[in-house]
Amino acid sequence: MFTIFSKGLIKDNPLLAQLLGLCPALATTSDLKSAVGMGGAFMAVLIGSNCIISLLRSLIPSSVRIPCFIVIIASLVTSVEMLMQAFTPELHAALGIFIPLIVVNCIVLARAELYASKNPLLPSLLDALGMGLGFTFSLCLIGAIRELLGMGSIFGYPILPTSFQSISIMILPAGAFITLGFIIATINWFKARKREGIA
Repeated sequence: MFTIFSKGLIKDNPLLAQLLGLCPALATTSDLKSAVGMGGAFMAVLIGSNCIISLLRSLIPSSVRIPCFIVIIASLVTSVEMLMQAFTPELHAALGIFIPLIVVNCIVLARAELYASKNPLLPSLLDALGMGLGFTFSLCLIGAIRELLGMGSIFGYPILPTSFQSISIMILPAGAFITLGFIIATINWFKARKREGIA
């Protein structure tokens, strides 16, 4: 069971290993608060859809499974968006169109098709938790680096001294590409070193 949970965190991390869900990763990580909000919304939808689809898997005809999955996911996204609009209006406004776009996020649909539709509830829940936490961690890592270098703060609180010259490109879309590229390059470097050590 731990293997199911852990693969989404490290080995099969949706963003850093599979390069899925790049659109929200690049658009909603200019600061850590937005990254946490997007990750939380994504996790809620992923966990809910995996659990519901797993429970209904024997009732959904295979010929219409994709439309059924999309209806379930869209219903959950609408619920999450309405809750965010009611309880966290500033965060909802900051994330904007990227909350409804969770409906077409390839990670959510892929986990529904590849895992939840073929497995019982508990493994599907663990799969969703692992993938959701892995994706959220990736968003937060990118968001923290971009906010720290671009604004000198974390969660809006100043961290670096006032003498620090912020790197304004880091809070622009190009900064997301640069940050993601350096993170993936670092991961690949460590993997190569590990392979050389084994050899």
